[in-house]
Amino acid sequence: MVQYNPKDWITFIFRFHKSDTFRKLFPMMIFIGLYTYGVGFLELEYWKLSEKNHLSNITVMHGMLGFVISLLLVFRTNTAYDRWWEGRKLWGALVNNSRNLAIKLHVILKDEHDRAYFEKLIPSYASILVKHLTNKETSLQLFDDANLKMDKHKHHPNQVAKMIFQKVNDLHEQNKITGDQLIILNAEIQSFTDICGACERIKNTPIPYSYSAFIKKFIFFYIMTLPFGYVFSLGYYAVPVVVFVFYVLASLELIAEEIEDPFGFDANDLPIEKIAANIKKHVEEVF
Repeated sequence: MVQYNPKDWITFIFRFHKSDTFRKLFPMMIFIGLYTYGVGFLELEYWKLSEKNHLSNITVMHGMLGFVISLLLVFRTNTAYDRWWEGRKLWGALVNNSRNLAIKLHVILKDEHDRAYFEKLIPSYASILVKHLTNKETSLQLFDDANLKMDKHKHHPNQVAKMIFQKVNDLHEQNKITGDQLIILNAEIQSFTDICGACERIKNTPIPYSYSAFIKKFIFFYIMTLPFGYVFSLGYYAVPVVVFVFYVLASLELIAEEIEDPFGFDANDLPIEKIAANIKKHVEEVF
């Protein structure tokens, strides 16, 4: 995840990070600029159309549709950010629950061997969950046409959770943990699986295809028809204007695409590997 100072305006304006949308859209911006210049040349120089031509009134359509496309993009970015923020809250809950489980087990258990077992196993759940969520096959589990090589031990987080609960149950049978203590610990262990399931819901349930495809088509046709009307009022100055409009609209869609899956490897995705490392550090401090 990119670290930055939100109060440093100059850095935001003049610095182009490797994940910045300007870098990604630059080839397409060049194409849009050349396309706009070509439309302007045909209308102004080749066909010699005047401002009284009906094509000059096409800007009325863009004015009406501009409000619609802005609403769609606002909904798109808000939905994507909600997914990103929900993922952050889930991993925050995993941090807290791992600490709580470690603290309770450290107080309850007296055997150093049992403590050492949980000292290694509790952080392992977060580490295994990182690998599970960054696995490409995890995001394809709900698709019928996905070719997945599944086996009974594929869901590794479940295996770790089962080992934790199995050990706790064995300690209860050995009278090292009372029934009340078992109930208390069960809530923490169950939360691990609940968090994993919620993260999987975000990972393998993307924005509906029809909605995402419609926004991309809407932006494309909106931009491709802009030059036909604006060259009459702006002339060749329509080139930078259309390129800028394309940059703004397409950037919003790119940002939404990047953050809607917070468990990937993009620059603005959640630092779940770092969070897992912090869990390991905190658990080891407790024990």
